[in-house]
Amino acid sequence: MARTKEFDPDVVLERALDLFWRRGYEATSMADLVEHLGIGRASLYATFGGKHDLYVKALERYAQTRDPNLVELLSQPGPALPAVRTLVERYTEESIRDRDRRGCMIVNAATELLPDDEPVARLVEASWTGLETALTSALIRARAQGEISAESDPRVLARFVLVFLQGVRVMGKGHGDAARLRDAAAQALAMLR
Repeated sequence: MARTKEFDPDVVLERALDLFWRRGYEATSMADLVEHLGIGRASLYATFGGKHDLYVKALERYAQTRDPNLVELLSQPGPALPAVRTLVERYTEESIRDRDRRGCMIVNAATELLPDDEPVARLVEASWTGLETALTSALIRARAQGEISAESDPRVLARFVLVFLQGVRVMGKGHGDAARLRDAAAQALAMLR
């Protein structure tokens, strides 16, 4: 007869996500995971696989729980440009207020594990493609509604915003110079006219 699990895998996955997000993949050992998660090594392997498998599952969870909020924000009815502006401002302010300097787990994964880690590369690319698609759709609506110039290329603008946002997350991992980030955000927003 199989033993029943004495822990909730969803809770354990959230705790693993938190640890990996704070420390990164390489700096987190199996011993760290066992201690932080409060489960035995054998249970960890049986439920999630090895450290890398657990990391990929945690990164998937991060993307599933954070990215849909961005798509929802950008697809609201009405004027589209205010949603794009809100997104830029949100990323900027979150990066400034991030006292722990955790940043974005997707960006952290990209800077730590790409280009060699194929499963992580697929998750990172899916996240970035999803955000780019949502931004492109919002900017197409903005152009159709006269919020941005008719000559603007929504896809190119979306790519600019995507790259800008990822850069904000990287810069925020440093000391998060508020003036630097806010000045850059203001310049990016000025381009969206």
